[in-house]
Amino acid sequence: MLRYLRDYLELVLPAGLIILFDQWTKWLIITKLDFGQMWSPWPWLLPYAKFVHWSNTGAAFGMFQQFGSVFTILAVLVTLFILYYYPRIERSEWLVRLALIMQLGGAIGNLIDRLRQGYVIDFISLGSFAVFNVADACISMGVVVLMTGMYLRDRRIKQAITAPKVDDDPANSPERLVQESPGE
Repeated sequence: MLRYLRDYLELVLPAGLIILFDQWTKWLIITKLDFGQMWSPWPWLLPYAKFVHWSNTGAAFGMFQQFGSVFTILAVLVTLFILYYYPRIERSEWLVRLALIMQLGGAIGNLIDRLRQGYVIDFISLGSFAVFNVADACISMGVVVLMTGMYLRDRRIKQAITAPKVDDDPANSPERLVQESPGE
């Protein structure tokens, strides 16, 4: 029981920080910029990066606008899945655990917006890429971290399976070791 409590604290505290940061940045945008208004700290940066007050009823990066309620349900399911699955992941799989923390924080950050307003506040605009927010970035980076963690785990498993065992190496056979023993 204590292990589960520790696992959940390791999940919920950093995910909570992500949620707080996401909601704080969205609050800043709502209170400082009118809808559609843009701002950049330096005018030369405007073509490349800016903040813009925007809304999104679809998925991350403005995709699938007509499926807002589906993404609300999906966020709840993802949250429940992560809460169930996280404590079952070995501590050595820290990249997978980190990915789930990021995805939980992002999913709940956007879920809060969907439940409160019916849409998500987006505000980060980079070049011609879709406008996004902190939660979207955490979800996307979490996917990359998860894929990296799973790739490295699979690679370790394959290396362990294909690595020659000490007993299988003819150089370490008992006969050879006896033949080469010092003192003869």
